[in-house]
Amino acid sequence: MSADQEHASKVVVGIDASAHSWAALEWAAAEAVRRGAVLRIVHALGMPMVVPTDRSTPRFQPTEEISGQATGVLAEARDRAVALQPGLETETVGSMVDAPQAMINASRPHDLLVLGTRGLGTVSALFVGSVSVRVAAQAPCPVVVVPHDDQGHVPTTSLDRIVVGVDGSRNGRRALGLAVEMAAETGGELVVVNSWEVPYPYDPVAMAGGGFRSMEDEFEKRSKDLITEMLDEALEGRDDLHIEIDSVHTQSNPVDGVLRAAEGADAIVVGSRGRGTIRGLFLGSVSQGILHRARIPVVVLPKHGDED
Repeated sequence: MSADQEHASKVVVGIDASAHSWAALEWAAAEAVRRGAVLRIVHALGMPMVVPTDRSTPRFQPTEEISGQATGVLAEARDRAVALQPGLETETVGSMVDAPQAMINASRPHDLLVLGTRGLGTVSALFVGSVSVRVAAQAPCPVVVVPHDDQGHVPTTSLDRIVVGVDGSRNGRRALGLAVEMAAETGGELVVVNSWEVPYPYDPVAMAGGGFRSMEDEFEKRSKDLITEMLDEALEGRDDLHIEIDSVHTQSNPVDGVLRAAEGADAIVVGSRGRGTIRGLFLGSVSQGILHRARIPVVVLPKHGDED
C-alpha cells in the first residue's frame, strides 16, 4: 500500500455478523462510494490478552477455529459490501481487543467511523458502557450510528436531507462544517436547527399586555441571528447548497426540538460537549439523547480536548 493510500480518508465500519452491523455496513458502503474512499471493515474477537512486562508479542493467540470464524465474518462482510456497491475498494482488519477499542484503534482523525446499534430502552440506553456511546465519545473522528430495530427496519442510505443541531459553541461550529461537507456530497438539503427554551419568570400574557416584547420573539430573533452568523462562516461563499434555517421553541429540551426537525430527514449531525472526570468518556446530554432516540443515522462529532 502506498503512503498516499495509507493516509487517505477512509470509512471504517465495525462488523459482528449481527443484523444491526449489516445495516451499518450497507450505510458505510454507500458513504464510501460517495466519498470515493476505501471501506475498512473491522471485526473484533474480543479475546483476553496477556502482555509480558518486556513488551514483546502478547502470549495469548486465538485458536484456529476462532481465527477461521473471524476470517469468515470478514469475508462475508466484504462480499456483501461489494455486492451492494460494485467496484468498491475494501480492506479488512481483525482485532483481538473488544469491539469499541478495535474500532477506535482502526480509525484516524480524517476518517469516518460507522457502527450499528439495536433499539435500546430509554433507561438502559443511557449507560456509558454501550458500544455506540463509548465509541462516539472516544473516537478520534466523526462517528455515524446507524439504528436497526427488531422489526428489521434499516434507514435509508441517502443523504438528501441532513439536519444539524447547533448551539454557537466551537464544537457546534465544527458540526455545522461537517454537515455542510456531507450535504455537498450529494447536493442535498441542509436544515440548521437551534433549539431553545424560554424561561418565563412572569406571566407571558400579562407581560405582553403591559407592552413588553415577547421573550419568545426575542429568543427566536437571537436564534436566527446565531444560525445566520454560523452559516456565513461555514459556507465561505458557497452557494450550491439548499439551506433551511429552523429556530425551534421546545417546551421540554433541545433533543425534542432537533428530533422534531429531523422528521423525514436522512441523517442528523450533532457535536458533543460532554464533560467527565475522564476526558472523552462521556457524551453531552443532548447528543446522547438524540443518539438513543433517533430512528435515522446520527453523526456525532466528538469533542476536542481544548474546546469549550
